[in-house]
Amino acid sequence: MMSNTAVPQEITIEMMRESLYSAVVADALDSLGYKNSSPRIQLRSITNQGMLVGRCKTTLWTDMAHNDPSPYDLELKAVDSCQPGDVIIAAAGGSMRSGIWGELLSTASHNSGCIGTIVHGAVRDVDKMKAMGFNVYALGTCVYDSQNRQRVVDVDVPVEIEGVVFDSGDLVFADDDGVVVVPKAIEKEAISAAWAKVHAENITRDAIKGGMKATAAYEKFGVL
Repeated sequence: MMSNTAVPQEITIEMMRESLYSAVVADALDSLGYKNSSPRIQLRSITNQGMLVGRCKTTLWTDMAHNDPSPYDLELKAVDSCQPGDVIIAAAGGSMRSGIWGELLSTASHNSGCIGTIVHGAVRDVDKMKAMGFNVYALGTCVYDSQNRQRVVDVDVPVEIEGVVFDSGDLVFADDDGVVVVPKAIEKEAISAAWAKVHAENITRDAIKGGMKATAAYEKFGVL
């Protein structure tokens, strides 16, 4: 049961950052029948910049073991084509072969308006990325450069992380609970449902703090 809490006609990215979070967005997607919105693997905050909300800019990576004549070609094109509010999605199959993201890519993509990256693999230059305030989620770190170890093979295509599909333009939320992607096709409906739920949760929380039993609160407000 979802609350009838009033929902604004337009919910901006800034409003989402202020009021929403990954778990409530996942709940909203669940309620709409989208049960596979979050990779079941812990992509942790590497630079401790908090909540990340933006639009996906996808890159598909592969491992390699030969000398690459143009090792950074597609990844540089990807970062240079970022739009304000983009989040680079680096789908690297969970490979820890090298640190595929670091200070220079963070600087270049930030200059194009990118606000963060989510890496299904490893990163490096953590202290430098922290110092510049760039928001990075990844599996972990690796000191090795990506040259002749990993490279981008496609950009702006649907990619999978642990069976969850991310596509350029989709909304993505990342925080300490996990990463959740909202497909463009149901964005408005999902975000409206998440907005209603989070504000109904606030009412329920206040009622419980005021002494109402949890069962009574759930029966009254239909939110838990």
